Amino acid sequence: MAALLRSAKRSKSPSTFTDRKLKLAYRKPTSRGRFTFQKSFGVTIRTVAHTGARPSASMNAMKSPSRVVLISLALTLAFAVRAQAQNGSIQFEAHVRPSGGSDEPVRSFSFYLLRRSYAEIQAEAIAAAPAARMEDFIDKLDVSKELKAWMKKNQCVSLSGEDFLKKLKADDIMNVPEFNSAYLDRMAGDQTVQFPAPKYKDSDKVKDPDKYAAQVKLYHDQIRQFFVENPSSISGIDMELEAVDPGHKWDVIQAKSKARLDHETLILAEGKYLVARTETDLDGRGFFRSIPQGTYWLSSLNVSSLSGDERELWDTPVAVVAGKQTNISLSNINAVQPATSAP
Repeated sequence: MAALLRSAKRSKSPSTFTDRKLKLAYRKPTSRGRFTFQKSFGVTIRTVAHTGARPSASMNAMKSPSRVVLISLALTLAFAVRAQAQNGSIQFEAHVRPSGGSDEPVRSFSFYLLRRSYAEIQAEAIAAAPAARMEDFIDKLDVSKELKAWMKKNQCVSLSGEDFLKKLKADDIMNVPEFNSAYLDRMAGDQTVQFPAPKYKDSDKVKDPDKYAAQVKLYHDQIRQFFVENPSSISGIDMELEAVDPGHKWDVIQAKSKARLDHETLILAEGKYLVARTETDLDGRGFFRSIPQGTYWLSSLNVSSLSGDERELWDTPVAVVAGKQTNISLSNINAVQPATSAP
């Protein structure tokens, strides 16, 4: 009975209520209670101070952690709401139009949101691991110095195909030993044309050097004139150059270099600059949500979207604004244009 009386007395002890306001944002909260959340992210914590009997040490130990947990929870939620308000989102649609066709959605295709354009990332990868240089490759070839000079001037090491034949001029045929020899061999087997024949003799080189030099010059002038008048006569010369054509070796080096570059670029893109990744739905739509404000690039990396005869890549800048959704359409128009080779 005595214990019940003591308990009743404690419950009637006067108490002092203190509202402790924790201002997290812009407005003072007005709701009552232990703690409330307003749009202004304010938190009010009400504590009770007893003027009567002092609570036990064990009760204080229990209340303090509870208050810390409540304050931590309030802070976490408030800042989470504010952070969400400071982010934006991206919605995009990707379509490709094949030649002579209509727009087709790019379905189930991966897109990447990068902090830097894929082209810039590739340039960074090249700087870190430079590709093989054609000049260095040419220097190591076992060919005449004239042919090496021609290759460097024309940035060409392939001695076959239409592009190669278009580069050949009369001076090249006459001054590059490999080209001159291949052209003469080519014309020697052609019985459909009257090709100039040499009139000098090797014996004249010692007996009459002046006569020999004059006849050699005449012969060369006749060959040059024939080539100028019959430019199509060069067709087939590449077959005579197969033994000295280093084009295949260079293609292998280039393929390995490109594979290495693509690998290094992907590592940089996904490991250093990747913000988010998504996959388009059956309508070609994709979404990126809760993206901090800033400028990004919507990229397909080095993977092309195929539609008929079209192979499209994208590396498109997009701006994200806090609290807003950015809409963008990807198509053939804003796809990455293929690089054009120098003439």
